[in-house]
Amino acid sequence: MGQSIHRVAPVSRADRIEALMEGSRADWTIESLADLARRESICALHLMHVGGDGWLKSLDFTLREPDQLESVLRTGERADGSSLFAGMGIDAGASDIVLRPRPETAFLDPFSAEPALVVLCGHLDRSGQPLDISPDTVVRRAASRLGQELDCELQALGEVEYFLGHRSDKLDAWGSDDRGYHATSPFVFGAGLRRRAMQVLEDVGVGVKYGHSEVGWMQAEGWTWEQHEIELALAPLPQAADAVVLTQWVLRNLAHEQGLKCSFAPVVVAGHAGSGAHFHFSPVRGGEHLGAGDSVESLGPEAQALIAGLVQDGGALMTWGNRDPSSFMRLAQGKESPETITWGCYNRKALVRIPIRARSGDGKTITAPTIEFRLPDGAVHPHLLLAGVAQAMVAAAARGGTAEVLERSESGQGAGEALPLDRAGIASDLQACRADMEADGVIPGLLVDAELERLCGD
Repeated sequence: MGQSIHRVAPVSRADRIEALMEGSRADWTIESLADLARRESICALHLMHVGGDGWLKSLDFTLREPDQLESVLRTGERADGSSLFAGMGIDAGASDIVLRPRPETAFLDPFSAEPALVVLCGHLDRSGQPLDISPDTVVRRAASRLGQELDCELQALGEVEYFLGHRSDKLDAWGSDDRGYHATSPFVFGAGLRRRAMQVLEDVGVGVKYGHSEVGWMQAEGWTWEQHEIELALAPLPQAADAVVLTQWVLRNLAHEQGLKCSFAPVVVAGHAGSGAHFHFSPVRGGEHLGAGDSVESLGPEAQALIAGLVQDGGALMTWGNRDPSSFMRLAQGKESPETITWGCYNRKALVRIPIRARSGDGKTITAPTIEFRLPDGAVHPHLLLAGVAQAMVAAAARGGTAEVLERSESGQGAGEALPLDRAGIASDLQACRADMEADGVIPGLLVDAELERLCGD
């Protein structure tokens, strides 16, 4: 059998924890999870959390005592903050922090050989307060401040693009360079894995909008690579950030199971399509999506503030949205990636895009209107990026003059300012915008200093 055939195990819907719990996730408690563990003979607990580097971490327990799970969920567990947040000011001599579980995030581990419960955690300092430099703390603080300042909630969804790779064989002759958009099997070998991933994500509590194969397809150094995308569902900023890291975790594990490589690198092979991590945003008030129009005049104040903030602070946001050396190659190649600091309707070359909305036969909009930020790529730190976007939006609203900013930066009205294409340029923009990022202590100055040191280093 050729290497291009990758069989995917069927999904058991019993993996959905919702089928085993009463009420919505918001109603779940430590006691109800402990009861689930007893009923379902769960023998392991994995406390997962996001470290300073933006990667998913895990602290694992084997459950030997009947009350052990309830005890851990109630008190949390200590961890070494100097390792999890290296270079961020935590002294190894006093580095204990606490993982604080959130019961509403629980799911059954789809990759565990034994029945295991996963619970996502935030971080507390030694005094029991949210750890100031934790990505989880930062994005929650940013979302809360935006709600207080603008009387709305900002929701987001990530478009997770990725490449799958396997050793080339004769069946790969079906492929065609960078012509894989919406291709079906057998012209792509990863369709089954993508569909499996979408089901697993729903099982672990991540909402999914859709998935498809993407443009990228190429052969290099004995490997065949093809690109796919999974677009997630709108969620409040903290949950949207968690959804991206969970999606990457699921995809990496499924690829590993099937002997495939999985890459989120901005560029896998030079000259070919790169992987973005675009984010769509929607301001919401009272359950109503405040929407986007197709002209400056038709945009509401919240949409104007969001676009203006992304345009004004876009270069600084590359600090957390474009963190890999190949990030600059993706932008320089110009393959449906932003080239200048502009916004526009439907324009895939703009930094900020207002996409078309699905409508019913009588013309009514049937999907939430969104504003797409097309700059970030697969090296994104989603928690800090989304916190930065919220800060940029609040700052733009406070400065005022958003309509004028949009008129000057609308695509087709001029060349637009160039994006930074090196780390020094990003550092310069971050320094210029640091007051926006640090406002009300949302993104600690210590984090900004650490990023400036990274960007300005050799």
